[in-house]
Amino acid sequence: MATPTATGSTAKMYIDGKWCDAGTGQTHAVINPATEETIREVAYGNRGDAAQAIAAAAKAMPEWMKRTAYDRARILKKTADLMRERADSIARTLTMEQGKPLAEAKGEVLHSADTFEWFAEEGKRAYGQVIPNSLPGKRHLTFKHPVGVVAAISPWNFPITLQARKIAPALAVGCTIVCRPASQTPLCLIQVFECMVDAGLPAGVANLVIGPGQELADEFLENPVVRKISFTGSTEVGKMLMRRAADHVKRLSLELGGHAPFIVFPDADPEAGAKIAVMGKFRNNGQVCIAPSRFYVHSDVRKKFTEAAVEFAKALKVGNGLDTGIEVGPMFEKKALSTTQALVDDAKHCGAKILTGGKRSDRFDKGYFFEPTVLSEVPDSAKMMTEEPFAPVMPIVDFNNLDAVIAAANNTRYGLAAYVFTNDLTTAFKMAEGIEAGIIGVNDPVPATPQCPFGGMKESGLGRELSHEGLEAYLETKYVAIKLRD
Repeated sequence: MATPTATGSTAKMYIDGKWCDAGTGQTHAVINPATEETIREVAYGNRGDAAQAIAAAAKAMPEWMKRTAYDRARILKKTADLMRERADSIARTLTMEQGKPLAEAKGEVLHSADTFEWFAEEGKRAYGQVIPNSLPGKRHLTFKHPVGVVAAISPWNFPITLQARKIAPALAVGCTIVCRPASQTPLCLIQVFECMVDAGLPAGVANLVIGPGQELADEFLENPVVRKISFTGSTEVGKMLMRRAADHVKRLSLELGGHAPFIVFPDADPEAGAKIAVMGKFRNNGQVCIAPSRFYVHSDVRKKFTEAAVEFAKALKVGNGLDTGIEVGPMFEKKALSTTQALVDDAKHCGAKILTGGKRSDRFDKGYFFEPTVLSEVPDSAKMMTEEPFAPVMPIVDFNNLDAVIAAANNTRYGLAAYVFTNDLTTAFKMAEGIEAGIIGVNDPVPATPQCPFGGMKESGLGRELSHEGLEAYLETKYVAIKLRD
């Protein structure tokens, strides 16, 4: 029997232990952003399919939550093992539908496998407490209880990683889940679901529904069976979810937008800092929620840093992510090209200078390729200094004072990530303590790892994913008071 991702067939959704078409029979084309060609047709569901998946999750939960943490862990660990075995195939699918270079795609698959393995173990540590009593004959205890059926909504930029951060902890503690990936990048997550199924996942425990975001979100929000929504995406959509979740007092985890500063101090090598900055900025074409997007460089080293950053950016190999040695693939979709061009044009209008790039690449007949772009003399009034760019643009400005650059870094509604380049421990601590961000990388452009918390401050979200905090996000604390007989 052909697998649900077999070439030539419509890719399926997964509901109640079965690979299935949409109830209406509707399909959706998945496009390769490097070639603008259709990769596959995928089943495209609606609210009815989402309701069916929610009912399946609710039916499966009593038995799933009764299983021991060790039983659930075995399935999660086996899933991780299968993802590693199939990493090359999954990564190729991810590159074809999302655009990122093959090496980055494989890194995402392996990182996500680590997330499944981490929570397989961490689920065994969902501890309660025995609390000292204040009166004779009384005992006080707390237990951890799974929150209930979870709906997981994720975007297109990290289609496996961002679902793994929701699926693994939810399943580890005994919740069941309905996953809605971005319609443009569902194929690689289908392959991850194949790994879960082959690992022994019971029917209904995890379900995959592909369809229009607003319609499926309406079902998640209005169906009282869904006790929690975990969402990664824009701040604007996150605010909408907060408002509407209030009607059912639904639990929310929100990982939203970012506008991360990258701050370079004069005590460190500016060329090494430029290399780290370019690596962090142009990874996945800047289409990363924690990507550095405002570059504050001390005036003493600004010239050397800028010259090195321009040379590193020029040297990046742009092309189809499946080709050998490619470092920057296409942008995700055609609309992103015009959005990026508008940001660059606005910066130019405000007085910024383009040092390299600045336009759609003319080297390709097809594909959504934009040149890695470095700008200088970018004023605070430019849109790319205030709006989340999600684009391969690197604006460089200078600074002279530590307190002033902290104020500039914090002058945003976002607070997801920040980066500091320094060899001075005092400076590092002052920046870590002063910057309003949930994640701060000191000389580290890629700080995310399964055992450490991931999430933002201010309008960048609520709660944390990964680490033990990511497990707690799917648990309720139940307090039990016992009066003993005399």
